[in-house]
Amino acid sequence: MIYYDDGHVVIRELRESDAEYFAKEEQAQGWNTTPDKFFMRLRDRQEKGNIPMVAEYDGTPAGYINVYRDSCWGPFGGKGLPEIVDFGVLIKYRNRGIGSKLMDAAEKIASEYSDTVYLSVGLHNAYGSAQRMYVKRGYIPDGTGAWYKDKVCTPYDTIYTVDDDLVLYMSKKLR
Repeated sequence: MIYYDDGHVVIRELRESDAEYFAKEEQAQGWNTTPDKFFMRLRDRQEKGNIPMVAEYDGTPAGYINVYRDSCWGPFGGKGLPEIVDFGVLIKYRNRGIGSKLMDAAEKIASEYSDTVYLSVGLHNAYGSAQRMYVKRGYIPDGTGAWYKDKVCTPYDTIYTVDDDLVLYMSKKLR
């Protein structure tokens, strides 16, 4: 299925062949990625109602995003709200509007299920551009503070590792 096409950027469904490609490209960027991450998103399409999408730039996969129609994670989990999960654009394709187009497509799909969408963003500096992008798009923190491994952090918790599991949840009204 094609979700968007402007002649340069095409947003389509994730394919099995994308798993190896993205894992290899992200490893070349120094990220700890395996194809299993993408195969899980494909399985979740059947089991959890995930909508996994890929952006191609001039025919080459450049980024990806997922919409879970009724997510079970975080402060909004189990409340019938869609969540945007695992969003990324390969470094060599950044600053071309691809991430914005992926977010536009994800928000459009989410709006078919709810008037609100949510996501989580990592708190370490590698997520700086994503943090800024979400604020510019109108996402606001949900007010529960930081979460670690899908549990809310309480005052004076000790977190020994600032990794991808230390996140802040944010939401946005879509209509």
